[in-house]
Amino acid sequence: MATRYQNAMRNLVKTLAVGGTLLTLGCSSARPVVYPNEHFQVVGERTAKDDIDACIERAKDYVEGVGAGDVAKETAVGGAAGAAVGAAAGAAGGAAFGNAGGGAAAGAAGGAVTALLRGAYRSGQITPAQQGFVNRCLAEKGYEVIGWQ
Repeated sequence: MATRYQNAMRNLVKTLAVGGTLLTLGCSSARPVVYPNEHFQVVGERTAKDDIDACIERAKDYVEGVGAGDVAKETAVGGAAGAAVGAAAGAAGGAAFGNAGGGAAAGAAGGAVTALLRGAYRSGQITPAQQGFVNRCLAEKGYEVIGWQ
């Protein structure tokens, strides 16, 4: 027979799994929107999408490292802070179920995973330098970027 603590742990794991999946699916990076100029009309939407993807990849490769160290540092610090806050909250919750140590461990794991997922999401975003690179790359191919969304 499962204890209240074991049920709480199962619910925490399920919540983190669902939350991570939703974060990954629902939060994609912004992409450039191009004006349907003559070049766009000639090449078509599919080729334009491929050109945009290629420029984004080139930007990520070329501008790699610009701000990447800051994101990695923030992710690590966020993971540690999330673990500390989660441990405190988990200890309090675990004490209510008669297992403060187990609650602290579960809370620390949950807090760390949440912070690391947030960091992973942020690391997938386009930096301003990469965005400028993509704008120029697309302009050199004949596109006119009207914005990002």
